[in-house]
Amino acid sequence: MNQILSGIWALLLGIVLIMLGNGMHFTLIGLRGGIEGFSSTELAIVTSGYFAGFLSGARLSPVMIRRVGHVRVFAALGSFMSAGLIAFPLVAEPWAWTILRVLVGFCMSGIYVTAESWLNDASTNENRGKVLAAYMIAQTLGIIGAQALLNLGDAATSALFIGASILVSISFAPILLSVSPVPAAQVTRPMSLGALFRGSPLGTVGIFLLGGVYATQSGMGAVFGTQIDMTAAQISLFVAMLFAGALVLQYPIGWLSDRMDRRLLIFGASVLGAACCIAGWMAGTDLWALMAAAFFAGGVTTPLYALFLAYTNDALSPEDMPAASGGLVLTFGVGAILGPLVAGWAMQRFGPFAFWLTLGGTFAAIALYALYRMTQRPAVPLEEAESYLGVVPTASPVAVEAAGAWAAEQAEAERDADSWSTPGNR
Repeated sequence: MNQILSGIWALLLGIVLIMLGNGMHFTLIGLRGGIEGFSSTELAIVTSGYFAGFLSGARLSPVMIRRVGHVRVFAALGSFMSAGLIAFPLVAEPWAWTILRVLVGFCMSGIYVTAESWLNDASTNENRGKVLAAYMIAQTLGIIGAQALLNLGDAATSALFIGASILVSISFAPILLSVSPVPAAQVTRPMSLGALFRGSPLGTVGIFLLGGVYATQSGMGAVFGTQIDMTAAQISLFVAMLFAGALVLQYPIGWLSDRMDRRLLIFGASVLGAACCIAGWMAGTDLWALMAAAFFAGGVTTPLYALFLAYTNDALSPEDMPAASGGLVLTFGVGAILGPLVAGWAMQRFGPFAFWLTLGGTFAAIALYALYRMTQRPAVPLEEAESYLGVVPTASPVAVEAAGAWAAEQAEAERDADSWSTPGNR
């Protein structure tokens, strides 16, 4: 593992710094928005703006990279993102913040596409799984660490926004000074929604609903904390718990994924998420009960994303997997745009604890649909299932396609090994 990290440490360091800045700004939006008196609906629109920009960036960034190259795109998007972060406290209006969030989301998506293209080019078939796993851990650690940095300043001033901008600006130094140009990013055209649904109804519907869950957690969690009068330190801890749970639960859920019917595991994880949301709703202002609910509700979200990717790949031929990956990322993005809007409307009408009810209802819908799908198709035999890899929802289509290809290769290698070890085949 040390040998692998020695070749990609600069890229991973840059990603951690980028996620520190981006993670700070995500929570700052809720904190500063509450100070400015923005409503839940207004902050929901601001939140959705990021995911709209992210989805656009995922489609357009490969085109930009093919035209002018990785380095120029990476540097340009980084500059725009850094400028956008500084601009938030300068124009504290919902419409301006929505535009800035679209810009930041677009830039982040392009940065991911570029960085993941470099990462994919630097890895081999033998170490790609470990490289991608290290990349996903770096992203999550950056988001969690960002919450601690929020306690170093006052959200009512521009200091934290400037700090986030500085982190993003310096993150490009280790990357641009250590990597060499690679071939233009190649992202397969996404599979149509109809074809994707026919291939895997549960994967399509499930990842759409999960997009709403993830965006609501990451974008509206700080809004919820502000509205129930949590302190800034408590809000940062609450948001950190939403992501810390994923680090803990990713491995056990991934281990189970390769050993049982994935639909049953999707059902169980969704039920756990719904139960934790009910607990969060009933907890009132009990701080530690809210933290525990956030830990487990957030903890099942990221593994569920990887589960849906793996389950969809189980139903498709290897040649269809790249296009399906793009289709799933697109479907997740649409859900991420709509989810906060629903949550913001509910919180505006029924109060801040509708945050939990919205999340719990979405988890319950995933669980019920998974239960229904188990009655419609037989389970994929375990020996025919693709390998699980813990892809996080922030990954671009480049990483998702690479992870799918790696999972298919690993599963094929395991099947060949099992076939060879059978006495009759020796």
